[in-house]
Amino acid sequence: MEQAWKAGIVVVVAAGNFGRDNTMNTNGYATIAAPGNDPYVLTVGATNTHATDARSDDTVTSYSSKGPTLLDHVIKPDLVAPGNRVVTPLATGSTLDNSFPGNRVSPSEYGSRSCTYYYSFMSGTSMAAPIVSGSVALMLEYIPSLTPDQVKSRMMKTADKLYPSYSTAVSSNGSFYNLQYDIFTVGAGYLDTYNAMASNDFSTGSALSPIAFRDSNGNILVQVDPSSVWANSIVWSDSIVWGNGVLLSGTSIVWGDSIVWGDGNTQGYSIVWGSSIVWGSATVTFSDAGDYDQN
Repeated sequence: MEQAWKAGIVVVVAAGNFGRDNTMNTNGYATIAAPGNDPYVLTVGATNTHATDARSDDTVTSYSSKGPTLLDHVIKPDLVAPGNRVVTPLATGSTLDNSFPGNRVSPSEYGSRSCTYYYSFMSGTSMAAPIVSGSVALMLEYIPSLTPDQVKSRMMKTADKLYPSYSTAVSSNGSFYNLQYDIFTVGAGYLDTYNAMASNDFSTGSALSPIAFRDSNGNILVQVDPSSVWANSIVWSDSIVWGNGVLLSGTSIVWGDSIVWGDGNTQGYSIVWGSSIVWGSATVTFSDAGDYDQN
């Protein structure tokens, strides 16, 4: 992935569908799948559009993997995009088709009288990643000279930051999942293709995703590569990239006082930042995404 990136190819990767995985007692944090854990690539989480065109009611799906990445603590995903119940071409009679017949889209929905199903609803970050890839294609069609780092930084800077602080998702089996919209859940925000296309930003330097680290006081801070576009403190103090409320004002502290979210009303899953598997010598390996449950 890095060789492709350095060769001038924008690499868009699904974050993974392990946001509900609590086997490490991290409530889905530190579950970004490879190669989405690479700091170069543009890693995409999934949102639910709730079947409307408006972005204002979009929410992050409960299965969308959350950062930081296991062991090296890269802040991921980089942004999120629609990935829940997306209509996609169907290979009729395939294993996927036969396993999820309820996801077929009736031909009558698009004015056809055919008796053959050609489309299906699919869910997952692997559906959100192609949405971003399409946006990348539009950007490069418009300005072919854009580098992968410029594309990534434009998309992250222009991502919509108007998302809720919390939401609740209900899976198809009736399970409830409470989500907090932090830097490891929503990244830089919701994909905004229009503003990314309209951007005049020609940043210099890399767009390597930052690293989260814990200081001696237990605070979780953000560490950026000094040669990256994020190295400008204005980006952080004005919350241009990661949105209001994600970082403490005027500092690079994500959350203080050793509590993950710094708010006693949010349960504070401090095990993520304690002597847990995330900061320890874990040997857990995550496979490719395979959860097609919707919410």
